[in-house]
Amino acid sequence: MIYLELFWSFLQIGLFSFGGGYAAMPLIQGQVVAEHGWLSMTEFTDLITISQMTPGPIAVNSATFVGIKIAGIPGAIVATAGCILPSCIIVMLIARLYLKYRKMELLQGVLNSLRPAVVAMIASAGISVLITAFWGSSMEIVLADTDWLMAAIFAGCIVLLKKCRMNPIWVMLLAGAANTAVSLIGG
Repeated sequence: MIYLELFWSFLQIGLFSFGGGYAAMPLIQGQVVAEHGWLSMTEFTDLITISQMTPGPIAVNSATFVGIKIAGIPGAIVATAGCILPSCIIVMLIARLYLKYRKMELLQGVLNSLRPAVVAMIASAGISVLITAFWGSSMEIVLADTDWLMAAIFAGCIVLLKKCRMNPIWVMLLAGAANTAVSLIGG
């Protein structure tokens, strides 16, 4: 039964996550944290971090991670298959239709109208991750409970990415090193 639940949950994520991995994050959170309780919000934030650092799409990496955690290797296979199946079918159909109707104004209008929804989904996921990083899994924002170390690391990462144009991989490594160093010194 757990295999069917994993397959169905990630089939839904794969089917409705238009816009790529960042747009899928609220859907993944809804399924694995809210609906099934397979992960806590803190574990979900860790999952997103791990999914970012490993090669491949976020949704597929998440499916594999959750599948292994819940039901071992067979669970990972089932969850990953559920996640990628809709994409394979949809891409084949859309490619055929797009090649046939790419000049059609209605199709261009539909594609243009999806962009704001994708941006909103990405923003929602980003805000959820920030809230968890700065205030923990309680989702109650209290200034006194702010993790100022995480806020400082976040601000430093923004500066390194935007102003210094540093490679994101180096920024992630530096952020991890900074947090580790402060933890070792303070703990």
